[in-house]
Amino acid sequence: MKASEPPRWLLIGNSRWHWAWPDPGPGAVRVEHHPLGAHQPEAGALLAWAATGAVPEGVLPHARRLGPAAVPLRDLPPWLGIDRALAGWLAWRLAAGPVLVADAGTVLSLTWVDGAGVFRGGRLMAGVALQLRAMAAGTRALPALADPREAIGPDPEGSWPIGTEAAMVIGVLQGLSAAVVEAWQDLRRREGSCALMVTGGDGPALIDRIGHASPPGATATLEPDLALRALAELRPCPQARPRSVRI
Repeated sequence: MKASEPPRWLLIGNSRWHWAWPDPGPGAVRVEHHPLGAHQPEAGALLAWAATGAVPEGVLPHARRLGPAAVPLRDLPPWLGIDRALAGWLAWRLAAGPVLVADAGTVLSLTWVDGAGVFRGGRLMAGVALQLRAMAAGTRALPALADPREAIGPDPEGSWPIGTEAAMVIGVLQGLSAAVVEAWQDLRRREGSCALMVTGGDGPALIDRIGHASPPGATATLEPDLALRALAELRPCPQARPRSVRI
């Protein structure tokens, strides 16, 4: 990427690099996801970057790296992943109250932010692709799926599939969805009410299953790229500070 190209934000994940850059319209950004290390930028082209995954040496300007201390949530521990801090902050702003963020990426992270904007903790578990790879690696008969993401979507063979690959995918999706719903119900009992926002690459595959099991009167919302959108809000393009970041 050349420095003359539009300035961009970068979030380095565990399996992908996530890019955003200003889009025409007030406060809008455009988002793309690429394999690790793709489109390595000139230093002058980056507005800000953050990382949960491996960072290449000598490529990204350290002065423009954003860490958890720059995220305006209260009581953030210094070791918290920047993706969780960013997503939790923007979700809390959008919800204007208590919120549970389910970030369905390489790891499914559940992050609780209370109504006062205080980080209250979370839960972590292996995400869809990690679980599928673990099943293939730890058994003799279960297959390795060439691209687990291609198998994720509407139930390929219903809720109780006959085929082995479909049974693996449905089992993982149902288990992760149930974990999200249980956590959400727990927080609704504690808080009285609590929003649920689902983000991450596998979010679309989970949202329908979560919705079917939602508590009465509660609605789960899909919010793509929460962490990257938060990064753009916290380090806005100097030409026009975004009022809100849209995808």
